[in-house]
Amino acid sequence: MSEEGNILEDRLGGQMSFLAHLDEFRKRLVRCILVVGVAFVFCWFVKDYIYGFLEVPVLRALTEAKSRAVPFEGLTGKELEKDFSQLKAGNQGRYVFDRTTILGTSSIPPGTSVSSVVAKDSQGNLGLFTDENIYLANSIVPKGVKLPVNLSELSANESNSGEKLIFTTPMEPFQLYLLVSLYAAIALSVPFILYQVWGFISPALYPHEKKYVTPFVLLSSVSFLLGAAFAYYILFPPAVGYLLALGSDFTPFLKATDYFDFITLIMLAMGVIFQMPAVAYVLSRIGLINAGLLIRSWKIALIVILIVAAFVSPTGDVLNLMLFATPMMALYLVSIFVAWFFGKKRTPESAEDSF
Repeated sequence: MSEEGNILEDRLGGQMSFLAHLDEFRKRLVRCILVVGVAFVFCWFVKDYIYGFLEVPVLRALTEAKSRAVPFEGLTGKELEKDFSQLKAGNQGRYVFDRTTILGTSSIPPGTSVSSVVAKDSQGNLGLFTDENIYLANSIVPKGVKLPVNLSELSANESNSGEKLIFTTPMEPFQLYLLVSLYAAIALSVPFILYQVWGFISPALYPHEKKYVTPFVLLSSVSFLLGAAFAYYILFPPAVGYLLALGSDFTPFLKATDYFDFITLIMLAMGVIFQMPAVAYVLSRIGLINAGLLIRSWKIALIVILIVAAFVSPTGDVLNLMLFATPMMALYLVSIFVAWFFGKKRTPESAEDSF
C-alpha cells in the first residue's frame, strides 16, 4: 500500500460514530465539571480575598470621583499641596475640627480652627500640637496640647476612603459570592479545560498535528491570564473612571452584582481575545492559515475587531471603542508575525496530503 493510502487509513481509523462522539464529549465534560467543582470549593474559602481584589479599581475610582476639587492655584505659583505622609517637624498650619472633640475637660465644637505645628511627642513620634490658645465659652485650651490626629495612620489609610458597593436584597451577597467563586474556579481550570477540548478534537487530526497539544495549552493558558490582567490593570480603570465622570452631577451608589458582572465580562472577553496569537500558532503549524492569508484579510479582521470592541467596551463612544480595539489590532499584528515565523512551510507533498 502506498504512503498516501497508509495516511488515509490512519485518518479513517481515527474516526468515530456520532454516538461515540457523544460519549467522548460526555466523559470530558464530566471531567471538566469535577475539576471546576474542586476549584469552586477552594475559591469559596477565599471568596472574600477574590472579591476584595476585584473591587479595588471601582473603589479607587469612586474615591477619585467624590474627591474631585477646584484646581489648586496659589499667588506665587510655588504653593504645593502636601499629604500627611510628607509632614515634618516644624511644619505649621491650621487644623479644623470636623466633629465635636473632647480635649481634657474642654469640648471643642465642629468647625473650630486652630493654628497648629508638627512636632515630636515625648516618645519621639510625630504629632500635631496646638500653636495657640483655644478660647471657648467656659475654658481655654492652652498652646502645646496634642491634637487627636494620628499622622501615620491617616497617611496609610489615605487610599481607603471607606467607599463600599451596595446590595438591595438579602440574597444578593450570597449570590454574588457564588458567582465570584464559580468564575474564579473556571479561570483556575482553564488549562485543564483547554486540554480536554484538545483531547476531544484530536481524533480528527493527523498524528503530526497532535504534537502541538502542549504548546497550545501553555500558550492559551498564559494568553488568557495576560488578557484578564490587561483588562484589570490597563483597560478597566480608565473606563470606569470615565463612566463615573459622566455622572459627576449625581451621587453614585453602585450595586455589587452589577459591578461584578461588568468587570467579569471585560476580563473574560479580553482573556478570550488574547487567544489570537495562540490560535494563530496552532493553525499555522498545521497549515490551515499563513501570514499571507491574514494580511490579505486585514479589512475583514478590522471590521470584526471594531464589532467585538463595540460589544465589549462599556460605552459606544469613540474613546472607549479605540481603548479596546487598539490592543486587538496589536494582537492581530502579533498573530501575523506568529503565522509567518512558525507557519508550516508548504511543499508539493504536503499540499497533496492536505486534500
